[in-house]
Amino acid sequence: MKKLLSLFCAVIALSACSTLSESALFGGSECESRLARDFMANAEDRVFFAFDSSAISADAAEVLNSQAKWLNSHEDVNVVVQGYCDERGTREYNFALGERRANAVKQYLVSKGVAAERISTISYGKERPAVLGNNETAWAQNRRAVTVVAAN
Repeated sequence: MKKLLSLFCAVIALSACSTLSESALFGGSECESRLARDFMANAEDRVFFAFDSSAISADAAEVLNSQAKWLNSHEDVNVVVQGYCDERGTREYNFALGERRANAVKQYLVSKGVAAERISTISYGKERPAVLGNNETAWAQNRRAVTVVAAN
């Protein structure tokens, strides 16, 4: 029942995006916000990686499968996959590793039917940690890729 109610609410919210409303007057940002909220409600936005790795784990694959399902049912939505690293290693190395992580997510989503041109990537390396700290708990949360609904 809860899923049915969520689906109904999502349909109502998304239908407003196709009509002339505040979202049209303000460059579509209200609609994009609704799409982003719908994405977050139906698919986790981040996957985590092992130290010094860009390999997609079984846990990450589950999350990415839910992202692919959502994206395949919203073919007009583009996303940006952001790659991140923990603080260890050089700035240059971590930018490259973040890029490999973002591209690994992109390739996985493409393998599940999402058009490659709908997915862009960016690496933030170690520049934007999610969690501050100099320990494995913090580092594990910072080794991630985050999928964000992009403005069209």
